[in-house]
Amino acid sequence: MRSDTIAAIATAFSEAGIGIIRVSGEDAFGIVDRIFLGKKDFPAFFRWKEEGSPEGKEFQKTYILERAKTYTLHYGYIYDGEKIIDEVLISVMRAPGSYTAENVAEINCHGGILILQKIMELVVKNGARVAEPGEFTKRAFLNGRMDLSEAEAVMDLIQSKNEFALEASVNQLKGSVSSIIKELRSRIIYEIAFIESALDDPENYDTDGYGERLSSVLYEIDEKAEELIRHADDGRILKEGIQTVIIGKPNAGKSSFLNELLGEEKAIVTDIAGTTRDALEENIRLGGISLHMIDTAGIRKTEDTVEKIGVEKARKYAKEADLIVYIVDSSVDLDESDEEILEILKDKHFIVLLNKSDLDMAVTENQIKEKLKDFSDYEVIRISALQHEGIEEFEETVRRMFFGGKVSFNNEVIITSMRHKEALLEARESFCMVRRSIEDGMSEDFYSIDLMNAYAALGRIIGEEVGDDLVNEIFEKFCMGK
Repeated sequence: MRSDTIAAIATAFSEAGIGIIRVSGEDAFGIVDRIFLGKKDFPAFFRWKEEGSPEGKEFQKTYILERAKTYTLHYGYIYDGEKIIDEVLISVMRAPGSYTAENVAEINCHGGILILQKIMELVVKNGARVAEPGEFTKRAFLNGRMDLSEAEAVMDLIQSKNEFALEASVNQLKGSVSSIIKELRSRIIYEIAFIESALDDPENYDTDGYGERLSSVLYEIDEKAEELIRHADDGRILKEGIQTVIIGKPNAGKSSFLNELLGEEKAIVTDIAGTTRDALEENIRLGGISLHMIDTAGIRKTEDTVEKIGVEKARKYAKEADLIVYIVDSSVDLDESDEEILEILKDKHFIVLLNKSDLDMAVTENQIKEKLKDFSDYEVIRISALQHEGIEEFEETVRRMFFGGKVSFNNEVIITSMRHKEALLEARESFCMVRRSIEDGMSEDFYSIDLMNAYAALGRIIGEEVGDDLVNEIFEKFCMGK
């Protein structure tokens, strides 16, 4: 790893009140010292300038950051030559007690693009290098400040779309995932060590009945891995939101329902059938749950080329959805288009919304349930998008379908990364191979090979068995300054 000093603007470019420039590395304090004047040195510096500074001699500052205690804050000014750039506060954090486990100085200046860019230029001019995306967190990982799962949680934390995703990210950052993975690896390596010792010194290590004992241990480890995998989809939903597709016949009220959830007129609503030709996507927070809503073209047979493309898109989105919201115009009878939609709903989570329930109903709950008698995972709700009725019941139904009536994982470890899930699946496959070797009466050295593969697979989750390419790929997804 390079040991040079890096710097980046750690806050978004905006007209905010405060901006932060983070500097990390061995020379962090020295670099900032070259452009910083403490409050006590400020008047003396300008008197020195007015009196004619001796050529080739630097101003002798009394306030030097390199001497400052860790976790201290220092008030003063950033200057360039004789020109004051901004009034600032400098945070000093000495290695290893900083985010990167290196010397870190953070310049807290006034917000605004021009000020941030000017100070950043001065920092680079005085010896720092512009940090790559995610390089501060990458250094924290490489310096042993956090493992890879905790580092990934930092980005999840920044990108959290709801309070539950935020909670899951905080728990992972605190080590919820790494602690359980380390525990599983510890148990595996114990068995590997026993096997290796028994092979080297069979007189002092009794392997009678060992296969049965190992099977019992593997059952417990595998059960825990399976539990983590089982919650992985919950983790993805928490992180990314529930991929929700609205389907139905033209004029069933799909766009009106989306507008009702959004609280504004985003989708065009008219009495003309087939108004929605393309998919309209919106992110919605519903009682703390994130839904990525996709309003699609009404499904029907049509000769209109553009509308036909829209219908095909609706089918494609529905196939990939976590949840389908099937909106039925309950004021008109079901027809062949509804039969077509029922085919799309097979093997999916879906909610049927009987819309326009304020009008005379041509389709009742009993009728639709009769149509759905061979389906299992669905709910039927009466709503009126026009009269703002049924939305709260829809929210509660989504909670019940995906989270058993509540969205709380405080006491559970949640896997939110597909990378972690794949590693767990690979480990479980290795456990399966060990059990097969035990059943086939193979010698203990065969167990060791597959156990080591499982150990390595789990190690990739926390970064103990990863190459530089994967590390670079993970941190390239981070934002600048983090």
